[in-house]
Amino acid sequence: MSVNDNRERLIDQIGAIQRDLGRLFAQHRPSSPLFDSNLTMRQLKVVIFLSCQDSASGQDLAGHLGVGLGTVTGIVDRLVAHGLVDRREDPHDRRVRRVGLTPAGLALTEQIADAGFADFRRILYHLDTATLRDLSNVMEKIQQAASTLHDHSAHEKVGR
Repeated sequence: MSVNDNRERLIDQIGAIQRDLGRLFAQHRPSSPLFDSNLTMRQLKVVIFLSCQDSASGQDLAGHLGVGLGTVTGIVDRLVAHGLVDRREDPHDRRVRRVGLTPAGLALTEQIADAGFADFRRILYHLDTATLRDLSNVMEKIQQAASTLHDHSAHEKVGR
């Protein structure tokens, strides 16, 4: 077996374990802020996108979602009605309206992230300290690789 074949097999195995863990968590969680929120997938994408940004313009959201401004307006209107986002004037260009998370929107994104980590945390308590140390080192490497890929991707977009 070549090195590349072995790497592919390991990557497939890790992916299968991740999917199995996701299914296990989903089966044993009576409720989840993600599923209890009654948001559409596009609304959820906007909320998650805004959790990574300070705010975004309609153009930013349209580009991120791959939809037109009219569609974004409807999505944002519904999120405003849910109390999850608000519209504000852009401090640099008064013609532009920016969309940002409200405290309720921020709380929802934190609840979604915390719910997933709570399940993972329960599993981590069953691991010995040496395994936790190894896992921490591996997670740091994964974070570094993700950061490198993100930086490379952002650099490519700027160069276009």
